[in-house]
Amino acid sequence: MKKIVLTFGLIAGVILAAMQLLTLPFQDELGFDRGQIVGYTIMLVAFLLIFFGIRSYRDNVAGGTVRFGRALVVGLLIAAVASACYAAAWQVYYFNFAPDFMTKYQAHVLEKARANGESAEAIAKRKAEMDSFAKMYENPAVNFSITFLEPLPVALVVSLVSAGVLSRRRKAWTEHGDVIRNPDASGTR
Repeated sequence: MKKIVLTFGLIAGVILAAMQLLTLPFQDELGFDRGQIVGYTIMLVAFLLIFFGIRSYRDNVAGGTVRFGRALVVGLLIAAVASACYAAAWQVYYFNFAPDFMTKYQAHVLEKARANGESAEAIAKRKAEMDSFAKMYENPAVNFSITFLEPLPVALVVSLVSAGVLSRRRKAWTEHGDVIRNPDASGTR
């Protein structure tokens, strides 16, 4: 299982990290709202490797059958490896190439609040909250943790769906009174 988790997790992680590093320089042209759409679409595509990882585990390790719980664990482990790659790439990019990212993001959020007609008091409160968050975000451990959690909702959905689609219970067949366990996997009785 470890080899499958690492292989598919690292491939998904490389896709996430590479696409993140390729699209972030265009953040100003894309804008934060469209950037989120692009980012989560890339995450969904990269996390399709969870499906293939679970299928590989089922077919090559588990003898053609896997229960939902085990399939979900494999999917979540693949997601954890990929998310760690994503968060590590963000650390390199954020601290070396985009130290003004949080300032730009704060300006975007506050401008959006003004455009939505929020009161000056609400905007001031939001700015204070964002200033506190920005200070906390400068800590690499907090930054890594928050970034690690960012793709996990997408990964959880893909893992749940993949586990549901790919899980197969072992079936017992009787032939002349004998019980045959999973004849597809071994071809023996």
